[in-house]
Amino acid sequence: MRHHSRRTTAALSLVCAALAACGGSKEAAGGQAAAQPASAPAGAAAPAPAAATAAAGPSGQQVFQRCAVCHQPTGLGIAGSFPPLAGSEWATAANAALPIRVLLHGLQGPVTVKGQRFANAMPAFGTGQPLSDAEVAAVLTYVRSAWGNGASAVTPDQVAAERTATASHTGMWTAAELAPLLKAPAR
Repeated sequence: MRHHSRRTTAALSLVCAALAACGGSKEAAGGQAAAQPASAPAGAAAPAPAAATAAAGPSGQQVFQRCAVCHQPTGLGIAGSFPPLAGSEWATAANAALPIRVLLHGLQGPVTVKGQRFANAMPAFGTGQPLSDAEVAAVLTYVRSAWGNGASAVTPDQVAAERTATASHTGMWTAAELAPLLKAPAR
């Protein structure tokens, strides 16, 4: 059995996580599989079934598998690295444009979620090899209703409208650019 330093093991885990998030194979990472997340801590609520969306396709929970690498199947994130979605004011904002924009274009730089500061980047899932409007709606509806979250569903029409409204936006959003949407009324 080979022994790896903590730094090497952490680097391999990050490579595997990135490959898994992008649909890559474990073989591309030297045969190493990404570490399996620990089961939910005692008292953590199991994800609720996702609300149905108007379009057929993969369920929000299925699409969430891309997100679970960083945000974990429990929605609790990884302390100090990736923010939680369970109870997140960003994921459950009254104005669904906020999480839609984050998912479509990504988010970089420091962001405070549930009083904790995170400085990693979230990749864009609306450009390059984008998720469809129905997939974005399904996964956001799942996130907004899982783990005790009680926010409204997101529709493919809402996603399409935000995709059009932000089409000229290049690069990832910053928390400062999106902060006004945290307090904006529902739309």
